[in-house]
Amino acid sequence: MTETSKLARQLIVPNFDPQEYVKALSQHSDADRDLQEHRQRIQNLADETALNLKKNVYKNYHQFIETAKEISYLESEMYQLSHILTEQKTIMESITQLLLSTDKEEAAKEKPTAFPKETEEVKQRTLTTLLEKVEGCKDIMETPGRYLVYNGDLVEYDAETMSQIQRVHAFLMNDCLLIATWLPNRRGAVRYRYHSLYQLGDLAIINVKDNGPMKDMFKVMKYPDCRIFQAENIKIKKEWLDILDETKKSKAASDKLKKEERPMSPKTPDSPANPFEVDEPAESPTQEEAVNLSLEWIQELPEDLDVCIAQRDFEGAVDLLDKLKVYLKDKPTTLPVKQLRAKVEERVKQLTDVLVFELSPDRSLRGGPRATRRAVCQLIRLGQSTKACELFLKNREAAVHTATRQLRIEGSTLLYINKLCNVFFTSLLDTAREFERDFAADSGCYSSFVVWSRSAMKMFAGAFSKQVFDSKESLSTVAECVAVAKRHCEKLSEIGLDLTFTLQSLLFKDMKAALQSYKDIIIEATKHRNSEEMWRQMNLMTPQALQKLKDEMMSSGISNFSQYTGQDCWVNLSYTIVAFTKQLLSFLEDGLKLYMAELHMVLVDGLIEIILVAVQHVDYSLRCEQEPEKKKFIRHNASFLLETILPRIEHRFEETVGLPAKQLLELHKEMLKLPSFQNVNPSSTTSDV
Repeated sequence: MTETSKLARQLIVPNFDPQEYVKALSQHSDADRDLQEHRQRIQNLADETALNLKKNVYKNYHQFIETAKEISYLESEMYQLSHILTEQKTIMESITQLLLSTDKEEAAKEKPTAFPKETEEVKQRTLTTLLEKVEGCKDIMETPGRYLVYNGDLVEYDAETMSQIQRVHAFLMNDCLLIATWLPNRRGAVRYRYHSLYQLGDLAIINVKDNGPMKDMFKVMKYPDCRIFQAENIKIKKEWLDILDETKKSKAASDKLKKEERPMSPKTPDSPANPFEVDEPAESPTQEEAVNLSLEWIQELPEDLDVCIAQRDFEGAVDLLDKLKVYLKDKPTTLPVKQLRAKVEERVKQLTDVLVFELSPDRSLRGGPRATRRAVCQLIRLGQSTKACELFLKNREAAVHTATRQLRIEGSTLLYINKLCNVFFTSLLDTAREFERDFAADSGCYSSFVVWSRSAMKMFAGAFSKQVFDSKESLSTVAECVAVAKRHCEKLSEIGLDLTFTLQSLLFKDMKAALQSYKDIIIEATKHRNSEEMWRQMNLMTPQALQKLKDEMMSSGISNFSQYTGQDCWVNLSYTIVAFTKQLLSFLEDGLKLYMAELHMVLVDGLIEIILVAVQHVDYSLRCEQEPEKKKFIRHNASFLLETILPRIEHRFEETVGLPAKQLLELHKEMLKLPSFQNVNPSSTTSDV
């Protein structure tokens, strides 16, 4: 059984506890390398599982395609069959009407209202037949008393550019106008898709004069929309305008008549009571009385909503909607209530569109996250928290992107990175605080913010890498820039958002490449100095230069460097060893600023490779040198490497990382085993040289 199979069986145990598994793994692992190997095995298992899943999907993919095609064909045939049955039903009803025409004439004489009612039923059946061809309009046919008046094909044009947009089919009913878009490649009876519905009372129909090729057009206006349609010819255009005007007048007259008759509907006290009538709960009158829609504020609600939207009084509009919602709570859903809600829903859609436009990135991004608070809060009150969250994050993404792009690249790289971090992380922090304030009651949106934060961090990492790594800056500059970014990331932890790991993972490849590149530069420079080595004491010429060197060594942690200095301005070390020490300690400090678990072995291996170049050179010089004085001087330099430099590197590494570098300790032991280093006198002093 392979290790992958064993790992798979271990992970699929029903009572598997991830925390206990990781805890046990950490206790029995030896440093970072074992964890990396185990992580690779888990990754291999995940890749293998994903591959098997992909194979299973591909295996059945062809069957999925065939099944989908068959379902599509069956759906088309069912639509055709339904259409045929509807037509046959209409024909049968027509034949029945012809056979019973005599009875109908007699009934019409006795009951004059029967014929209009029957005509209305025929119109409703015609409307049902036509709307079966429109996708997504089942609710429209549920309104009682609604019937078709006129319909036809139109072409819609853009109101500003006068360019053709799409082909539509318009259905004019006795109370509304339905616009459906054309489906060019659809099989079956369905030929259109529902697009929009307008109440006739809210529409304004305007004739458009012919202008060159733009002929036979008319406007349909409803604030804030304005749509232009083109008829097939002047005759059809005139029919549309006349029928629209006539239907609007008929609806207005009908509404006025209903309003006048409404107070007369309850039974008057003078009306005689039927003594044989059983006292039963009058459900319909009770419902009508329970939902009193004759209140002045309810009658004026649609117009008040239009005024609030036009005046950008979003809070006032939502307050009106909340007031209506509270009033209709636990009330029966009668026909007048349905009609009122239909009118209000149209205003809600208009209000939502305006609020969405307020949050769109095309608007001015000045004012920071607080500028979006008004629109976001009203969308949340309208019950659209998800849309508000999405639009808020898109707005802030555009704002952060614009702010980072407007930064001027001037001066040093470190100066630019400081500005970039200040702008980006300040915007991120302000966005997080505003998000927490606006969406405190909706915890489900927080996952969207975390995803957005990672996406924003990717954008930041791209700008950071382009300026820091692509410009081939020194390792010291790179390390300082990364340290600045890490410090800003730590500030986000104050609000519970830690993106340090995300930043490190995004910059991992670039940091690894920078460490390896600078390591190679140090090795090449050390080899070049070794080739010119004369093993002579270093003379700094002036006391100021000597003091400066002491200060540099002291700041690097070499507290006993004074014992390697002689009289006047002499240093009892070679120029090569001193230069090597400076570069090695600088590489260590810069590497520790970049340190992360994934870079552990990269940094350790780089230190070992650099140290080996100097050790091999000292070892070779000790074996080849014949002069006793020079040999003694070389041993003194070797003692400096063994007793001062290596312990300092080991201590500094463990102090920062928290773990000792086993490879460095092993290197130290191996150096002591070298024949050339075994005779090095640890107690050598400056007076011996």
